[in-house]
Amino acid sequence: MTDTQVGSKDASSIAPGRLVLLRHGQTVWSESGQHTGRTNIPLTDTGCEQARAAGERLREAFPNGFDQGCMFASPLRRAQQTAQLAGYGDFKVLDEIAEWDYGRAEGRTRQEVSEAGGFQWDVWRDGPRSLPESLEGDWVETLPSGEQVPVHNGPGETVEEAAARTRDAIDAVMPLLNAGHDVLLVAHAHVLRILT
Repeated sequence: MTDTQVGSKDASSIAPGRLVLLRHGQTVWSESGQHTGRTNIPLTDTGCEQARAAGERLREAFPNGFDQGCMFASPLRRAQQTAQLAGYGDFKVLDEIAEWDYGRAEGRTRQEVSEAGGFQWDVWRDGPRSLPESLEGDWVETLPSGEQVPVHNGPGETVEEAAARTRDAIDAVMPLLNAGHDVLLVAHAHVLRILT
């Protein structure tokens, strides 16, 4: 008796899994409009509520959940908190879905970087490397909670570099999708937009 006769399917007959993208909940910087790339800040109370609510919606949409090894989160705290609070704490860290490195724009609003650059700056069109090098440097941000977080303002990534990194993430999870597994990625607004 062959494998096909006992009910197993060959790879060509397996329906591909679904790729599920979840953005992290609110942070103090997402609320204020500050670019939050690699600065490792936590969720606000509202962000924690959003993560729990997202988990409820995901459980309704995917009542069978996600298989072991099919849940991934960015290495940044806000994404990992979101995954945990949503009920998907058994994730693997996938470095390739860390948020875009905004470099010279990190921790600053679009208006602030536009004023510093002398033009109406757009992250998608211009990227962080179009901003003056005078915006580079490290500093410490004190959050409303009193926690101090280091902020790094280097040259940052181009959109092409961020896109290449996210393509690597897709390459990493594609075997799971092709095997019929649903895959959850918990990440960030711009990196998820690049993925789509």
